[in-house]
Amino acid sequence: MNKKALILASFTVFIWGSTFAAISSSLHGGYSAGHLILFRFIIASIIFAIIACWPGVSFRLPKKEDLLKIAVLGWIGISLYHICVTFGQLTITAGTAGMLIGSAPIFTTIIAVIVLKERLGTIGWFGLGFGFVGILLIGIGTGDSLFNISPGVFLVIIAAIATSIFFVYQKSLLLKYNPIELTAYFTWTGTIPFLVFAPGFLEDIGHATLEANLSAIYIGVFPTAVAYLTWAISLSLSKASSISSLLYAEPVIAIVVAWLWLGELPTLLSIIGGTTAIAGVLIVHLYGRRRGSVPQKEI
Repeated sequence: MNKKALILASFTVFIWGSTFAAISSSLHGGYSAGHLILFRFIIASIIFAIIACWPGVSFRLPKKEDLLKIAVLGWIGISLYHICVTFGQLTITAGTAGMLIGSAPIFTTIIAVIVLKERLGTIGWFGLGFGFVGILLIGIGTGDSLFNISPGVFLVIIAAIATSIFFVYQKSLLLKYNPIELTAYFTWTGTIPFLVFAPGFLEDIGHATLEANLSAIYIGVFPTAVAYLTWAISLSLSKASSISSLLYAEPVIAIVVAWLWLGELPTLLSIIGGTTAIAGVLIVHLYGRRRGSVPQKEI
């Protein structure tokens, strides 16, 4: 792996892993979930607008035939994802949310099998089953029984499914637009539904603690904008498969940062579940696909 790509990708994964603790910090400091989402995406939208207008930057407008697909993916991958993650963290820890999002490749694989006709071997299906056992253990770890799982678990699982759909269906668009253009389009379209949270927005900012406001600014600038830029650059410098393997560290970073920043740890059962889920993802990634498996159609 290119050294510069490794540094940029590692920085990106650390930033993304720290997001969950920053969200919890803002929520605990006076922000409502809706206002926090709106605040971070106003900041990110402004940053991408500056980049688009920056002298010397080649930034193309989307083609007319791609507008609907970009809008729908923005609403799924940005709007639905962030609403579910942020509202989900009202009832679960940052580390638990990080572990559940870390299981997203399980859903990505299922979508790829159904939609792209990728083929899994026996080990791959075993890995998927192993992953789902891990997700179940994470959920049970938030309550005291199978029937008392925290509502936030279900919201974050929906977010993991949403980001999986987003990942699979944006592939064809990446053949037409560079990652920065596409991320800007998704950010702008995904921000529009967040305007429903506008009432009381300024009052919420005024009543929040300094730490909550700084955390909200951090989320808007770094995980939502800067990290996407550094990730795009790292992808351009090395193989996507090599870079993407670093994402498996994200749940670990989420747990450690939440522990150091908030003094917050998931339950032991949830941590065991998270380890199991990530192990399932690794089994699928490393050994699960049949040799010669080629997607039969592109979305």
